[in-house]
Amino acid sequence: MGGCRQTNSGKAYRIGFSQRTEADTWRKTMRAGMNRELSFYPDVDFIVKDAGGQSERQARQIQELIDQKVDLLIVSPNAARPITPIVEKAYQQGIPVVILDRRTDSDQYTAYVGADNVDVGRTAGVYANQLLQGTGNVVEIGESPGSSADIDRHRGFMEAIGVHPGIRLITKLEGDWDKRSFADRLTSLLTAKPTIQLIFAQNDRTALKAYKVCRGLGLEKQVKIIGVDGLPGQNEGIDLVDRGILSATVLYPTGGKEAIRTAMAILKKQPFKRENKLPITLIDSANVRIMKFQNEKVVEQQVDIEKQQRRINDLNQIYSNQKNTLYFTLASLLIVMLLGGWALYLYRSKQIAYQTLERQNQEILDQKNQIEIVSAQARLATEEKLRFYSYISHEFNTPLSLILTPTEELLQKKTVNPSELKNNLLLIQKNAYRLLRLVDQMLDLRKTDAGKQRLHTAEQDLIAFIRDIVQDFLPKAKKRRIDLQFIPAQQTLPVWFDSEKLDKVIVNLLSNAFKYTPGGGLIHVRLSVIDEQVQIQVTDNGEGMTPDEQAHAFDLFFSGSRPFNLSKGLGLALSMEFIQLHQGDINVQSEKDKGTTFTILLPLGNKHLSPSEMNGSPTRQQSLIDLDDDDIDATDSKPAKQLGTLLVIEDNDDLRAFLSTRLSNEFEIIAEASAEKGWERILDVIPDLIVSDVMLPGMTGLQLTQRVKADLRTSHIPVILLTAQGQMEQRIEGTRVGADAYITKPFNTQYLLETIRTTLTNREKWQRRYASDFLSQSGGGNRQDKKFLNELTALIEQNLGDPAFGVEKLSRDMGLSRVQLYRKVQALLNMNVMDYLTDVRLKRAKHLLRETTKPMAEIADETGFNSAAYFTTFFKQHTQKTPSDYRKSSVKA
Repeated sequence: MGGCRQTNSGKAYRIGFSQRTEADTWRKTMRAGMNRELSFYPDVDFIVKDAGGQSERQARQIQELIDQKVDLLIVSPNAARPITPIVEKAYQQGIPVVILDRRTDSDQYTAYVGADNVDVGRTAGVYANQLLQGTGNVVEIGESPGSSADIDRHRGFMEAIGVHPGIRLITKLEGDWDKRSFADRLTSLLTAKPTIQLIFAQNDRTALKAYKVCRGLGLEKQVKIIGVDGLPGQNEGIDLVDRGILSATVLYPTGGKEAIRTAMAILKKQPFKRENKLPITLIDSANVRIMKFQNEKVVEQQVDIEKQQRRINDLNQIYSNQKNTLYFTLASLLIVMLLGGWALYLYRSKQIAYQTLERQNQEILDQKNQIEIVSAQARLATEEKLRFYSYISHEFNTPLSLILTPTEELLQKKTVNPSELKNNLLLIQKNAYRLLRLVDQMLDLRKTDAGKQRLHTAEQDLIAFIRDIVQDFLPKAKKRRIDLQFIPAQQTLPVWFDSEKLDKVIVNLLSNAFKYTPGGGLIHVRLSVIDEQVQIQVTDNGEGMTPDEQAHAFDLFFSGSRPFNLSKGLGLALSMEFIQLHQGDINVQSEKDKGTTFTILLPLGNKHLSPSEMNGSPTRQQSLIDLDDDDIDATDSKPAKQLGTLLVIEDNDDLRAFLSTRLSNEFEIIAEASAEKGWERILDVIPDLIVSDVMLPGMTGLQLTQRVKADLRTSHIPVILLTAQGQMEQRIEGTRVGADAYITKPFNTQYLLETIRTTLTNREKWQRRYASDFLSQSGGGNRQDKKFLNELTALIEQNLGDPAFGVEKLSRDMGLSRVQLYRKVQALLNMNVMDYLTDVRLKRAKHLLRETTKPMAEIADETGFNSAAYFTTFFKQHTQKTPSDYRKSSVKA
């Protein structure tokens, strides 16, 4: 290592390591990880001190390492408080200190490496809920009583199961590794009532003991056990999960390898993180084999490294012996020449050995990097699938809402007019077909994943087949004024193909073209024969794709910058699968804002087909084509009484139209498809209430709610969020940004109406509370609203003596338009701006009349009246008393 200083021992660096004990497998594994990493730094002198679990002994050993003038100190504290002073001493003397696994009571250290025990307990609690499915009795067996690991893991576990009322912690037993016996107490619990369904042990050795107790009672199959550590080796966590003894174990990383990496970065003056939180993971039956295989590979690599290291040491010893021989033979020139040649030979041998070692080390590093890449790919695939399942929920809930909600409406009404009945039935039919298509695509995807998709082809006229599909889309094209044409190069063309699968491909491409082509655009389907292949092109002049979207158009879980659409996300991927089953090809060319062309190539003849694939039917089943939005008419009924203005923001056209129609019976409705346009309407109209979806294109409903509540002009407006995301985390997030209500899809329309009415009623109560006497209120309410009224009142009081002060100047000083100021004050106080200005003037005048002896002319001047006579008239109109009478009555009182 060029540039490194050499110590007295001949090594480039000296690192001291003080560990609390080496009495358990976990710390042996930590040392093994350190040794593996140190094998890449043969010039490091690594000094280990074992405290044997005694804090006083560890403090003495750290002092010994300080006296030996080590370049860096790694400390795994036995206990925080006794070790803190000596660690601070080392740090203050300029020795870099890396704290490993457990912390001290001080922040005087260079870096910390360790896992989060709260997260360990939380991970175990989440998995416990999955095992128990939200209901069951649990026993916890802890670590050393009072230790940070025991406290933090218990806290994380309780946080996780605390959100599930059905899961109950019966008791927590003291495990203290191997020092305490809990068998008798656990036996009593397992034989008592209520029955125990799960045991959470804070380490795998305790978990194994608990399993033996369960097995002795014949309960090993009834009681699930979760451990912590996840170490390799016989009777350790990974082995116990693999054998089915434990349901799962939380991998608690030792941090040995990371500690050495951090130490070397510090010594080499390279960038490093001060706080290194080690990742944890849950090992269960789904991934235990992978973890076991990875550990075996690491052990094999370590054995190879140790063999190479021994070979290097042997070569170094040979080199040292030969060098001594060379010095001894210097007396003779002949011997010097002979030994010189021999030394040259040995030097070359050493270089070859070093090159071989470097090559082998590089191979080991490459293997390690490959394992990390595979692990990252697996993690990314898992995240994509989880995101995909979340989108599935959203895609299914929207049509379900548009089926269930109109159905409930019809059932609740005693009489329904024919127009409304027809519209609701059309809406139900359209969304039922949409659900059916989504289910069909999911089933096709499952068949594709299982390798069960098979071709059933027959020879038939491809041109007539495609013309029939295009005819189905003509009514939709006519209503949207889209130029839809089928342009074949010849009249007939017999082709072998599976009519069911090709039908889905063509329908999917045309549906996507209609989705992204504006009214008045064009969609052309062309067919030609090129080099013994039939070419089908679907071209539109719609919004097109970005280069990234084009590159991933056929990826199953890719949605690009657009909000995810299940039909598109599955449809294009399945289209490629179906075309490839025909031994064909499909590709896309697109340019943003200039349109898109999908090209399909299918081989002619049947030489590419096996006999089992040529048994299909030449008939085509009718495709499920989207009903057009224009098929559903707006109701003719007009609201009898408008109770306020509602802004509805929903990107689904059907649901937006349905909500607008249903709510218009009581409210004036403004509807928008995006949060950006919704925000513009909010500032323009200042509605009484906002109903918004969460998953919107661009700005989300949560972001819109946060903006509404943060803006002084709009902070008073209640927001109700509608979403398919009904998990507790999403509800908490919606409440955090300021939503007044959070309703999940599919929802009950009557519940939505009652929520709107209740919210507006509560707003009216708040208005009356403000209007009665705002300045006397303290606590409660919206912080932004109180800030707004404070600023408004302060401006009025500052300009109270100016007779020309009015709404114009007040709106300018507040930074609002006249309309915005009027609507904001009306919404908060249920009075207009001039009434509030008058109220403030009267309160000021009453105060001066009661508390001072100022003459009427001076009081009139201070409250903004041009004359005492006008002040007297104004005061009597609003209080039924003259100012003099009011002053006299106040004095008597």
